[in-house]
Amino acid sequence: MSNLFEESAHCTPEICPPRAALRTILEPTDRDLGGFSVRRLMPSDRLKSVGPFVFFDHLGPARFAPGTGIDVRPHPHIGLATITYLFEGEILHRDSLGQVQPIRPGEINWMTAGRGIVHSERTPPDLRQAGHDLHALQLWVALPEEQEETAPEFLHYDAAQLPSIEKEGLSLRIMVGEAFGVTSPVKTYSPTLYVEAKLTKGATIALPEGVKERAAYVVTGNLKFRDTLISSHHMAVFDDAPGVELIAAEDSRLVIIGGKPLGKRTVWWNLVASRRELIEKAKAAWKNGQFPKVPGETEFIPLPGE
Repeated sequence: MSNLFEESAHCTPEICPPRAALRTILEPTDRDLGGFSVRRLMPSDRLKSVGPFVFFDHLGPARFAPGTGIDVRPHPHIGLATITYLFEGEILHRDSLGQVQPIRPGEINWMTAGRGIVHSERTPPDLRQAGHDLHALQLWVALPEEQEETAPEFLHYDAAQLPSIEKEGLSLRIMVGEAFGVTSPVKTYSPTLYVEAKLTKGATIALPEGVKERAAYVVTGNLKFRDTLISSHHMAVFDDAPGVELIAAEDSRLVIIGGKPLGKRTVWWNLVASRRELIEKAKAAWKNGQFPKVPGETEFIPLPGE
């Protein structure tokens, strides 16, 4: 998705001091994009990243009437990989590599931008005609400096390829990385953790240990950490202290993200880089029409300010 918004956070270092396990709680501001809402948690003034993750968007849930849908026109990315995951609905991905891939609930689209890629995201024609629901997450991870100008690549993983664990009161899907004794097949460039969990009321989940930075985002429901309530649509960011357990105050769904931090990154619009000159180079290339095109598409999102 196109990066167009800013969000806020709360919880000061005095309230959540270092080594207290809970470092901060991020609270998004909903944005109406004409029929559906987007909540952005990162980047924010208070938090730029969690591990390699530098961007976190929660879309919907939204109901689209017949004849309507999303149309994210072609736009560029550099220096990152996008991770798209759906709870409901379907999005049709097209990119400048010639890939055309619908994504449906439980699947992963992993798009490595590297030195540059262009893509669009739209509602498929059949769903647009019939009307549909959409509920999704889109996250970005920064690439390590030595690979941020790698060749672009697009990979799709079916739901059946992603390992899952079922326990009493707890359902887990390991989308990226290694956790709870299983490993996802999704290709990564640095240690990265991305897990979906569904808990029944009263169930407990222990956050994976050995992860330098990690956070839990409540998609639906409410969770408790010790005496702190983590409400729906909030992200709790934790340090690497052991023994962090979350309890479901009601039936809840959450995602856990984290991994190895990669150092400071500049995020401007849809461009991510360790060096500002790479951002400026990409801005000029997009303005001058030098990025590759998405086959069959002529629309595009102009450079902000143009």
